[in-house]
Amino acid sequence: MGRAPVAQSSREKDMTIVWTKHAEERQQEWQRTLGITRHDVEELLKNPEQVVPGDRAVRVAQTRRGSGLLRAPFAEGGGTRTVLTVYWTSRVERYWKGG
Repeated sequence: MGRAPVAQSSREKDMTIVWTKHAEERQQEWQRTLGITRHDVEELLKNPEQVVPGDRAVRVAQTRRGSGLLRAPFAEGGGTRTVLTVYWTSRVERYWKGG
C-alpha cells in the first residue's frame, strides 16, 4: 500500500474517513458516469451491507446499488478507514457473499 493518504477526511460516529488521491479521482470518475457521490462512498464505509476480505490487510465495504455493487476497498486502524479506491461492478455473483 504505497499510496499516501491526502489531508481530506471527515469524521462521523467516531470514525474518520481518509481519502487517498487515487480514491478521490476514481470517485469523481464514477460520479460523472453513474452519479456516485463522495457522500455515497462515505455512507457505504459507515454502513456497508457487507464487509469482505480483500488482499493482505485490506477489507472491502460493499452495498448493492442498481443492478450491481458499489465497492470500496479500505485499510483500517485506530478508528480510521482509509479509502484506497472506489468502483461499481455488475458482477454481483462474483463478490457478494451468502444469499
